[in-house]
Amino acid sequence: MSPKHPHCVAIEADLVAAATGDADPAAAARVNDHVARCRPCRDEFGRYRAIDGLVAGLRAEPDDLEREALAREALAARLADLRRRLLVYRIFPSPLGNLLIARSELGVALVEYLGQATSVGASRLSRLPGLDATEDGAEVEALYHDVLDYLAGRRAGLDWSLDLTLARGDFDRRVLAATSEIPYGAVTSYAALARTLGKASAARAVAQALRWNPLPIVIPCHRVVGTSGALTGYAGSRVGLKQQLLSIEGIRMTTTPERDLRIARGAMYLSVQGDREYCLPTCGSLSERSLAELLVFGTRERAEAAGFRPCTACRPDVNPLPA
Repeated sequence: MSPKHPHCVAIEADLVAAATGDADPAAAARVNDHVARCRPCRDEFGRYRAIDGLVAGLRAEPDDLEREALAREALAARLADLRRRLLVYRIFPSPLGNLLIARSELGVALVEYLGQATSVGASRLSRLPGLDATEDGAEVEALYHDVLDYLAGRRAGLDWSLDLTLARGDFDRRVLAATSEIPYGAVTSYAALARTLGKASAARAVAQALRWNPLPIVIPCHRVVGTSGALTGYAGSRVGLKQQLLSIEGIRMTTTPERDLRIARGAMYLSVQGDREYCLPTCGSLSERSLAELLVFGTRERAEAAGFRPCTACRPDVNPLPA
């Protein structure tokens, strides 16, 4: 984590705004007072002013619009990077152990399981370069209560603005986007998710992307299992947390003779990927199909809430599975 003083971190966005003349009077006054006492920030303010001066000079040269556009883009990119890099966080107790929640100006950037740890030193925030993280309560407190409501079954999702800066790359972002579309109370497989992305052979890469999901619970990687139905690879090795989250959503599970925990697909409603009907697990050839082709719902109410219709052949609405 950057050793920059918290006061310097807090004022950095205002520093850019003041340099470009976009700061309100109160922010401009804070910047003037701060740079008078802080040489590093004074030097940085001078660099921002120099960039803005270049832009202003280029405005007088109508033949050089491309250079002006490039300079303005550089300044805008710098400000956007600052907005992502400045995070506020809190650590809260929960039924899943201690949770760290962090957000930038753009949205929630990290939800992290800390187990029994209570310090940011146990978090990836302390190991990732280029982040300035400050502990702050009010801004993150409401997010924590949303999580508690979700864990208590009082809400079916967390409709937060998200900042995916901490995702590892474009492929991971695509995986996270596809995962966010899995309905509440449903389960699919890594192989099915890979097919959704048009990369049928990339199940292992999908699993690795979800292993490093910076926003578990919010982006519901707990709803993705192995093609056997096994609850594998959640947040490193926290399969017990995956079980808890799926149980909250009404997903039934069973234990194999080898003591592996799996979803009980024979006791749930199935839908072929791409279809908008849900069926009994004995409908047609569904019992023989791999989870690479299926979406599985814990209850028919959840299937219908997600916009799926009952199959007209097996009529799960008339012949529901035992509760």
